[in-house]
Amino acid sequence: MKPFTATNSTGSKSAQPTIEPHQQSDNGQQQSHTLFTKQENSPLHVQGLTVTYHHQPVVQQVSFSLAAGRLIGLLGPNGAGKSTLLKAMLGLIPSLSGQVNVFGKPYASHRRRIGYVPQRESVDWDFPTSALDVVLMGTYGRLGLFRRPGKAERQTALHCLDQVGMADYAERQISQLSGGQQQRIFLARALAQQADLYLMDEPFAGVDAMTEKAIITLLEQMKQQGKTVLVVHHDLSTVQAYFDDVLLLNRQLIAAGPVEHTFTAELLQQTYGGKMAFLQGADQQGLLLAGK
Repeated sequence: MKPFTATNSTGSKSAQPTIEPHQQSDNGQQQSHTLFTKQENSPLHVQGLTVTYHHQPVVQQVSFSLAAGRLIGLLGPNGAGKSTLLKAMLGLIPSLSGQVNVFGKPYASHRRRIGYVPQRESVDWDFPTSALDVVLMGTYGRLGLFRRPGKAERQTALHCLDQVGMADYAERQISQLSGGQQQRIFLARALAQQADLYLMDEPFAGVDAMTEKAIITLLEQMKQQGKTVLVVHHDLSTVQAYFDDVLLLNRQLIAAGPVEHTFTAELLQQTYGGKMAFLQGADQQGLLLAGK
């Protein structure tokens, strides 16, 4: 397999890798392929990660390695294990087997270099706290157990709120915010972590067009700063515009690589099965019409 390389400083892309889906082994089981070249200092390297629920595999033998400065979409049908994969990589739920390395070391050694944006529905938005307080929580990891946020941390939080267009809502109770505004607050909290690797679980879900545009603009800025962003995403009509690379998951990793090689009708059909509909596009390739 040819090496996977990120874009260079001018934005041009060097040689692309050969992309291959899982292959069947002699015993009929799917083998796990690392579809991005393993790098010693890769922002995220996952090897053989398996998660079970009631003794049934939810995520099975997933392996991949990401390059820095990329926007990566994690795609798959409902129930494919996308959110489970993120939580398992972060140690939020137990895994049966596998290894997760962040920048060449076990995840526990580099927790502070990772920012996480969970699904908005998983948060108790009725909790009595302000938008500013939520964003300040992003600074806790760098303070340690016994230090409280001070003036510097408050300025950082206010700056992050300003980046997502929410500076005027700093003192607003989070329960009084719209869904799109709540999502922006969560992004601001992730920015306050000053991480190098971000894992985001459906940041575009339930937001209006203006918020979605603001979010993708922010993600592009993060990429230009050398950040790596892995995003669980459902709207397949925007994949080609938003992401550099994709991971196609349906409990097992089906394929991974640059969008132009991996976001194809054939590989999407393998990922989504009969839950797909395609429309012939101007480029004469099957373009996704519906994929949930």
